[in-house]
Amino acid sequence: MKIHEYQAKQILSRHGVKVLPSKLATSDEEARAAYGELGGGVCAVKAQVHAGGRGKGGGVKLVQSAAEAKDVADQILSRPLVTHQTGPKGVPVRQVLVEKGVGIERELYAGITIDRSAERPVLMACGEGGVEIEELAEHSPEKIVKEYFSPTIGLPAYRGRHVAKAIGLAGKFIVKGGALFASLAEAFVHNDCSLLEINPLVVSADGDLIALDAKMNFDDNALYRHKDIAAMRDMAEEGELEAKAAEHGLSYIGLDGEIGCMVNGAGLAMATMDIIKHHGGEPANFLDVGGGADAAKVTRAFELLLSDPKVTAVLVNIFGGIMKCDVIADGIITAVQEVGITVPLVVRLEGTNVDEGKAKLKKSGLAITSADTMADAAVKVIAEAKRHGGSN
Repeated sequence: MKIHEYQAKQILSRHGVKVLPSKLATSDEEARAAYGELGGGVCAVKAQVHAGGRGKGGGVKLVQSAAEAKDVADQILSRPLVTHQTGPKGVPVRQVLVEKGVGIERELYAGITIDRSAERPVLMACGEGGVEIEELAEHSPEKIVKEYFSPTIGLPAYRGRHVAKAIGLAGKFIVKGGALFASLAEAFVHNDCSLLEINPLVVSADGDLIALDAKMNFDDNALYRHKDIAAMRDMAEEGELEAKAAEHGLSYIGLDGEIGCMVNGAGLAMATMDIIKHHGGEPANFLDVGGGADAAKVTRAFELLLSDPKVTAVLVNIFGGIMKCDVIADGIITAVQEVGITVPLVVRLEGTNVDEGKAKLKKSGLAITSADTMADAAVKVIAEAKRHGGSN
């Protein structure tokens, strides 16, 4: 789950990370009033969307008067924001953050994520902030300092000081940096984050380390422990289908292709999309129904897939482990009968009671094409998508 910058800063401030005074505004008039409440001077008006690259896309602008704050907010709120992460259509901006300005001496980068190969969280810091960290990692990886830490122990301040010194901080900023990095690690672990990023982290002219921007993503499976964070979810940012999927406990991400995919397990879902691409097709979505997919959940999943007008064929790829294949077959049959699928359907079952499951699908009399392997399933669904798409 993603949250907005202003929400991330609220959380970080509870863990001792310094942020700037700010006010949220949903209209140009509110932005004008917010500027006055912040005491005037230089302020930033920042689009609040779940996308990076806002500055380059015109979503972050400095203002020096209430009238300018109003005008800039109107410009940002009145048109879609286009960045390298939004695609050419951009995304609507529904709110802006008006934030007090600060004198900047230096910009840094700090982020924490999970290194799955090391099975530990890792703090990454760099003496260059305000840049695309992915580009820096590709072209100058030696500039990124990494410090792994235990989620049970956290990041000791002395190791944080080592990182601070390694990225070029000196004097009192080594101590401040060590404390800040320890606080970031605490926030990451305590809130079950999957990503925490401050870009830029700035050295201010008056001698502080301040999170000028903030991004936090969370492990969906841990949200039951954080009701306050779960309440921060902005469904308007996730798209209509993504929001509907979340309501039914489904993991859904819309893509640009024509082949709808329904799979149990994120790893199998990724592999399914890969093999469709390998054989020349384009997946229309990532859809993980989970390990305990019953008839009701499968029905909701079919409804989601078919609500995408681009879908010209559907591939169901299920591995029956905890949920046996014959039970899954019953769910598929019930869902197809209830929803009334009008596009070709290819089903590949594997695992416990697979023969019984396939027999049930065949006996149902429904227009279901069975596949034995993932490659077989991909070839068949691509052929069906082309045939059905060409006849429309």
